[in-house]
Amino acid sequence: KCGWSSRSKRWTADQITYPPSGEHVLATFGGCAAGPLDDERVLRALVERAVTAAGARVIEVVSHRFEPHGVTVVALLAESHASLHTYPEAGVAFWDCFTCGASAAPALSVAVLQQGLAAASVEDQHIHR
Repeated sequence: KCGWSSRSKRWTADQITYPPSGEHVLATFGGCAAGPLDDERVLRALVERAVTAAGARVIEVVSHRFEPHGVTVVALLAESHASLHTYPEAGVAFWDCFTCGASAAPALSVAVLQQGLAAASVEDQHIHR
């Protein structure tokens, strides 16, 4: 049986408890200029800079530009993954970065993205998983 134990605040499966072993950062960047949010080349480079600043190792980056606008960039990391989804028509970007172990600190990626996107606002969550 697998489930969340509210008492221990840990996932359990067949009496085995799994302590958190990674950090998950979710961020919403608002008030961004539409141009950079629709530039696939710029966003790929920005994602690589952000995860590198967090101490993660990039294995591969894939991206797609949607019509009429918007870009998704996904980075496969040695530590796990990161993704950026942009909505130029709304001036918004969404960031998801999860890393396992203690070698990377995904929270450090947020400042790099805020600066690179020239975001007027940032809302972020940090979850230990």
